Amino acid sequence: MINTTISLNRGTYKQPNIFGYYGNYGGAYIPEMLHRNVEELKERYLEIMYEPAFQKEFRDLLRDYVGRPTPLFYAKRLSEKHNTNIYLKREDLNHTGAHKINNAIGQVLLAQRLGKKRIIAETGAGQHGVATATVCALMGLECIVYMGVKDIERQAPNVARMKMLGATVRPAASGSQTLKDATNEAIRDWINNPNDTHYVIGSVVGPHPYPDMVARFQSIISEETRKQLLEHTGSELPTHVIACVGGGSNAAGAFYHFLDELTVKLIAVEAAGHGVHSGMSAATTQLGRPGVLHGSKSLVMQTEDGQVVEPHSISAGLDYPGIGPMHAHLFETGRGTFLSATDDEALQAAFELCRLEGIIPALESAHALAALNQLRFKRTDTLVVCLSGRGDKDLATYMKNIEAPNP
Repeated sequence: MINTTISLNRGTYKQPNIFGYYGNYGGAYIPEMLHRNVEELKERYLEIMYEPAFQKEFRDLLRDYVGRPTPLFYAKRLSEKHNTNIYLKREDLNHTGAHKINNAIGQVLLAQRLGKKRIIAETGAGQHGVATATVCALMGLECIVYMGVKDIERQAPNVARMKMLGATVRPAASGSQTLKDATNEAIRDWINNPNDTHYVIGSVVGPHPYPDMVARFQSIISEETRKQLLEHTGSELPTHVIACVGGGSNAAGAFYHFLDELTVKLIAVEAAGHGVHSGMSAATTQLGRPGVLHGSKSLVMQTEDGQVVEPHSISAGLDYPGIGPMHAHLFETGRGTFLSATDDEALQAAFELCRLEGIIPALESAHALAALNQLRFKRTDTLVVCLSGRGDKDLATYMKNIEAPNP
């Protein structure tokens, strides 16, 4: 059973304190209209999540509907190239093609137990939108997904999937027309419909208890990884766990059951876009400073007067100007190492995986793979890379760059 205790002081790496803070980051900064909804979640989420009946339904769906456990694959040719031992946690093989389905199932089951009939969500790359639409179709619930106009254009296959699943896709046309703006629109909807609506936030962002709740649902990733590593290597512990980070849900899930294992290096890779200091980036830990975004205090890319800076990434799922408060705490304390990869570096890493292992990754996951070219590893190291999603949604972008050099 996962530990459900919460520290009353500064929280832990795994869980926030009673006020929702991981160290200096977290909390719930919300308008009065949402106070009742957020308080209800805060008071009941742990009780509901760990009811035996809830856990059985959740775990059964993960096994029989999603297809878990996902494989832990030893990437032999990739390992040979980098002269180390690389395992890929294959979240791309989940139903709907990414890790997002883990959280979507958990939150929709929770919403049902809270008596909510209407589900809203935000999405960038579209994978969270597809996952939420999928679960709503399964459960017979109304689903509305907010998505930036720019992301609707570059993630057309996922938009089509959401519509086929019966969801309403509402475009966000303000600002950069990406994930940040979709989140803004979803929050406005929730403010206007607080009684019957549950907002399924897709990452470890938002007001407490969302960061903790999403991390717990995604922790199935590292729970499985430990068992699978023991079978593969005779040890539950790798030397490194590597994951991409936008808001950071796949990283939170991949790191979760290793957070207190201080021998395990946690490597988070953000999107540097055209370059960290190019003005076209989403490398929050390098460019951000403390601020409040979408209901919690974290590191935020912002101007001197507090205006949010528009992010950029070739990957829609990393195109976000903030980071989850858990990750801000990992960065500030040094427990996590935060790197960044440019658009070009991510593309190169994606083509490397395609041509060495026959796996087409999502552009988000390709940023994690890019860390392999930035760090030096020992031959005896054991690396786990979270392959958070599959790349079919990104084929149009890949086709524009198909002449990338062979690895």
